Amino acid sequence: MEVLILAAGYATRLYPLTLNRAKPLLKVGGRHIIDYIVDNVNKIDGLERINVVCNNKFNGDFIHWAENSGSRTPIKILNDKSEEDGGKLGAIGDIRLTIDEFRIKNDLLVVGGDNLFDLDLADFVSFAKSKGTAICLYDVRDKELAAKYAAVTLDKERKIVRFEEKPANPETTLISMCVYYYPGDILSMITDYLDAGGNPDAPGFFNQWLYKKIELYGYVFKGKWFDIGDNESLQLADRAAGLFK
Repeated sequence: MEVLILAAGYATRLYPLTLNRAKPLLKVGGRHIIDYIVDNVNKIDGLERINVVCNNKFNGDFIHWAENSGSRTPIKILNDKSEEDGGKLGAIGDIRLTIDEFRIKNDLLVVGGDNLFDLDLADFVSFAKSKGTAICLYDVRDKELAAKYAAVTLDKERKIVRFEEKPANPETTLISMCVYYYPGDILSMITDYLDAGGNPDAPGFFNQWLYKKIELYGYVFKGKWFDIGDNESLQLADRAAGLFK
């Protein structure tokens, strides 16, 4: 199994903090956001490599970070060659690029590089392997907030029976986090989706397409989670950083 950390965005909502620093390399609790993710994935048995996809602007910073990360699992950095927000490939475009460039055929755990959580990723992976393909879900308990994400409905077996990216009127407050487990034998479906004209940016649009093609399951996480998108969420995460060490 391999891990892919998505880190190629430009985080314009966090300007000026992210004008000269990639969001995953911002610090909370004195450590880079991405350090907490690496610590978590290193607990997974059988992990072969951690891949990080970034943009050209911050490629050198990620290479320097990787060389000094202390990770027990090898880290490989991929530059998607984009130079600005308007020219980015999008999250799904970056996933396909990484799969193609690194010739990934193993099962792949995808994690957003701006997520901070106390989720045990090893437990999530165990669940995902038992089901086949799975994504991580979180109950935000607020329909207005759910409308900013992807609202998800599960059946009794935890199979996804409804998935709607950024719904105008969400039926549920259960939303998708940017934590996905894709078995190696379905990775080609990412290319199928993009070739069919699928939105390359928000990963939720791919999962909205995917659950209609295969059985996709949801793992409901009930701990602490910060989706760091603005200064307020960054400050909240910084104050709570002790929970993630």
